[in-house]
Amino acid sequence: MDPNSPAPGSALADAGVAGNARLTSTTGMVLLALLAVEGLTVLSVRSMITLHVFLGMLLIGPVLLKTGSTAYRFARYYAGARPYVAKGPPHVLLRLLGPLVIVSSLMLFGTGVALLAVKPSDPGLLLQAHKASFLIWFAVMTVHVLGHLKEAFLTTWRELRSVIHGHPTQGRGLRLALIVLALVFGVVAAGALLPTASPWTTGATGRANR
Repeated sequence: MDPNSPAPGSALADAGVAGNARLTSTTGMVLLALLAVEGLTVLSVRSMITLHVFLGMLLIGPVLLKTGSTAYRFARYYAGARPYVAKGPPHVLLRLLGPLVIVSSLMLFGTGVALLAVKPSDPGLLLQAHKASFLIWFAVMTVHVLGHLKEAFLTTWRELRSVIHGHPTQGRGLRLALIVLALVFGVVAAGALLPTASPWTTGATGRANR
């Protein structure tokens, strides 16, 4: 064995760091595309409430996956795992915003799901909490996206390029499977919960047609 070559364990650890970055970035770009469409529904939420609710449910899977991959990276970093320490943390501002992104996302989607259980005529404080959490989420996500967009785009492009050209990449199959499973989970959740939203969708459609 070449004494200058990295130990097998070290190579696997480095591949794990790169794989985690590719999973986080690719999931983030998928989320960005879906959120862009969801954002359009906000502009006319009454007339597009069905699509708004469906996409909101669909997003839950990718949001949980990205939260998990990000949390794993930070857990490994603060546990002192050498490859993750060597990669280093994000910029201090983005690091501070990380928990706010997670908490505001959970609040936004949590209140959104909870709204399906109440009547549109009497949403109580849930609707106000949903709107307030959206404003907080939008503010922190804007900074978060701008801070990570370039790196996420380039990392995702490298992942896609390896698929297009057939270059083997360690763990790629698992990463793609996790993203597909997250999307399938979201579709199943949306299909299961959308009938529950009928008081909202039916009422909004009726008002939009008046």
